[in-house]
Amino acid sequence: MPRLNAEDAGRREAAGHGPDFLEALARGLAVLQAFGPERRQMTLAEAARAVDLPRATVRRALHTLVVLGHVEVEGKLFRLTPRVLRLAAGYLGANGLSQILQPRCEKLSAEVGAPCSAAVLDGAEIVFIAYGQPARLLNLTTMVGLRLPAFCTALGRVLLAGLPEDALDSLLTQHPPFAVTPQTELDPARIRKRIAKARADGFALVDQEAEQGFRSLAVPLRRHDGRVVAALNVGMHTERGTATALREGYLPLLRAQAADLAPQLL
Repeated sequence: MPRLNAEDAGRREAAGHGPDFLEALARGLAVLQAFGPERRQMTLAEAARAVDLPRATVRRALHTLVVLGHVEVEGKLFRLTPRVLRLAAGYLGANGLSQILQPRCEKLSAEVGAPCSAAVLDGAEIVFIAYGQPARLLNLTTMVGLRLPAFCTALGRVLLAGLPEDALDSLLTQHPPFAVTPQTELDPARIRKRIAKARADGFALVDQEAEQGFRSLAVPLRRHDGRVVAALNVGMHTERGTATALREGYLPLLRAQAADLAPQLL
């Protein structure tokens, strides 16, 4: 999984934002964002290292989050509570994209018998905003809210392809690639070529670069004026078929869904 960017969020975002920028709030959010799949619970010292802030600062942030109910403490270990989901629920409830795409992902997944997801771009990462999977794969884990690096995912590459060239250059320069699996492409020039190919082709196919044994095919979702606002994806375990089978079997369906969704996207 990618290293979180929370460690320098407060200081980096504070630069140039003027006197109304609340650095204490930025630092508190950085501490909150430091928790994740690889840091489900942390001591004060571990949290301070994760965000690269003084222990006294992190102690105050954690105390505030505990008082507000977003974090709980047991002995020396801090962990998130379900209340933090209220933050995500506010976004998902107010975001029309999620409400439009969630039932579409569920329907598409049931039709093709494979996981289907939708995501948006947030900096150098994608964030899943809708997800569906066949009943035979049903489990208690939700993908909504999951973050993955954009450079090595099919969803990410079609979203990066929708950026202006200067914005893409800046993002790729500031966020160097790193190995997620043995197949992850790490050469910046080849990554740029694959993003350019996704722009030209109107889709991206990623073969085990983001998850071992899993291939993904994604298309951009454009609103009425052509702007890319999200991406739609179908995934397949490698034992179920080749990359060619994934492209030939699902690309026409994904493109049809994207065209059908365009008038609904704002």
